[in-house]
Amino acid sequence: MQYRKLGRTDLEVSKICLGTMTWGRQNTEAEGHEQMDYAVEQGINFFDTAEMYAVPSNKEVHGKTEQIIGTWFKKTGKRSDIVLASKITGYSPGLSFIRNHQLNFSQEQIHAALEGSLQRLQTDYIDVYQLHWPIRKTNYFGQLGYVHDPNDAWEDDFLQILETMADLIKAGKIRHWGVSNETPWGLMHFIRLAEKHGFALPLSIQNPYSLLNRSFEVGLAECAIREKVSLLAYSPMGFGLLSGKYHKKLDKPEDRINQFKQLPRYNSPQSWEATARYLAIAEKHGLTLAQMALAFVTQQPFTTANIIGATSMAQLKENIGSADILLSDEILKDINEVHKVISNPAP
Repeated sequence: MQYRKLGRTDLEVSKICLGTMTWGRQNTEAEGHEQMDYAVEQGINFFDTAEMYAVPSNKEVHGKTEQIIGTWFKKTGKRSDIVLASKITGYSPGLSFIRNHQLNFSQEQIHAALEGSLQRLQTDYIDVYQLHWPIRKTNYFGQLGYVHDPNDAWEDDFLQILETMADLIKAGKIRHWGVSNETPWGLMHFIRLAEKHGFALPLSIQNPYSLLNRSFEVGLAECAIREKVSLLAYSPMGFGLLSGKYHKKLDKPEDRINQFKQLPRYNSPQSWEATARYLAIAEKHGLTLAQMALAFVTQQPFTTANIIGATSMAQLKENIGSADILLSDEILKDINEVHKVISNPAP
């Protein structure tokens, strides 16, 4: 396993990060423990989770994923071996069951969310604490273009967030902090303010990046490289569409796209057509589509860690195995030809 430095720090993380959002809904506690055991055996030292997981979240499963990680830490005693990332939930009308719907990034709510996560995770600190998505109205979760809303009630709270993160770092509750589902403006605004006032810089940005969504390349890739902000790429498999199993008629009713119709991000006709073309490329070059899709994300110069997830051990083994694959220039040329015709069908 190759390790890469996180942000501007000397903290080294495996280039494959273990994603966890299915644990507590699609996966049991025992299955989550088995995945963590195997991942660590393969050299993975980086886990990512969130306050709201499992996904799709509801009152019954919210917080379950962190609890499963916490019981694994208690059982194995391996907390110090893992770089642990988690996230505070942003505002959403459908998440009223989380923190009595006080889903903002005030000092009070950041502290409340963090204390809840620490308790569930059975740890005293989180290595990378992330803002799950912006509070302001901007383009994320399927919105490719920005449409300004002059009636947005959001008031700039970035400086207060920086102050709160600094206090938590000083208290030893978190080591670093980062953003997620953020835009170039948001990332650079945080950086400018942090530099001006002497606060800790965001060291990471967790955004979607895959063959079906390369929007990160448009503005954020340059920010990530020049500012040394690590991309933690999520959904590299497009909810499993990029496994090829749906096109090969090997999918099951319990698979993610089939089970959760309320999550349409990777289920458009354009995504299906692009995936069919990528599947043909993978087969042409003797790869599985999953291997090609994951290797593409991992080898980008702006990617620090590729967050993979799985609902079965067979999927997990294939996904982690992609770390050993380097795509040739010929394969990349074929991929880019498809991207020119069907660009970002699943933003």
